[in-house]
Amino acid sequence: MLADEVDYVVGVDTHRDQHVLAVVAAPTGVVVAQRSVFASARGYAEALRFAQTHAAGGRVWAVEGAGHYGVGLTRHLSGRGETVLEIVLATQSTLVDCVARTTSWTRSGRPAPRSRARRSPCPEPGNDVRHCGSCC
Repeated sequence: MLADEVDYVVGVDTHRDQHVLAVVAAPTGVVVAQRSVFASARGYAEALRFAQTHAAGGRVWAVEGAGHYGVGLTRHLSGRGETVLEIVLATQSTLVDCVARTTSWTRSGRPAPRSRARRSPCPEPGNDVRHCGSCC
């Protein structure tokens, strides 16, 4: 189960101009902190600093639309050694949806995600983007 392998999940609801983040304690599903950042290089750096402050320890990023609006953030995080999972939501999402999906997936008892042979949204070497398994 993912909750046994990481301390925190940073759920990200991506949009064209900004991304909304929610840090969730993996074992309990409690939302630790929330904030939004601009969808820019500066905003991506702020997102990483935010996670380092509120999610110190083992963490994984659950990014909605890692191949679309979240591609810049995904590349930024992957390039800095962060583990990024792609979350695919079937409906218009909000922070509430992001937190709900992140907490239910973290506590679902499903095994940790495994890399799948698929086309990655980030073709750079060393990319660590994987599907969460909730969409497939």
